[in-house]
Amino acid sequence: MLKQRIAVAALTMSAAGFATWQASEGFTDRAVIPTKGDVPTIGHGSTKYEDGRPVRMGDRITRERAEVLARNLMTQDEKRFAASLPGVKLYQTEFDVYMDFVGQFGIGNWRGSSMRKRLMAGEYSGACNALLLYKYSAGYDCSTPGNKRCGGVWKRQLERNHKCMEAQ
Repeated sequence: MLKQRIAVAALTMSAAGFATWQASEGFTDRAVIPTKGDVPTIGHGSTKYEDGRPVRMGDRITRERAEVLARNLMTQDEKRFAASLPGVKLYQTEFDVYMDFVGQFGIGNWRGSSMRKRLMAGEYSGACNALLLYKYSAGYDCSTPGNKRCGGVWKRQLERNHKCMEAQ
């Protein structure tokens, strides 16, 4: 079967991509600060509610509400993501990888990213490799060997890069 890129505006995160993102984020029933220097998150990594209110320490959530919140916020992010890439076409895998990035780092970081710039220029492999530039948390290099502070950040970037490059 021939693979074909599809206009970003026509894509949504796949069920498998959403499940992978949820699993990577994990679940907390109360607000936590996941890594030093981060903001409070709840459920599956949500930093805000659908109405824009930020998550605050002391907030609690059920697993069911966390799933609804995550899906609603992902839907909002998909629209912003698509708007940031006018005319760009992606494979479903690429879309899922970059949406996973947006789910972790936020749409603001996406908009200013070298990944986005490279996709706009049609440099698909370069965009995949630019994922590896996002290895910092609160100014700390999470790719540092033996890192116990934010190793998950770097691990996820390596996984995203691998999936993205496999799609090329």
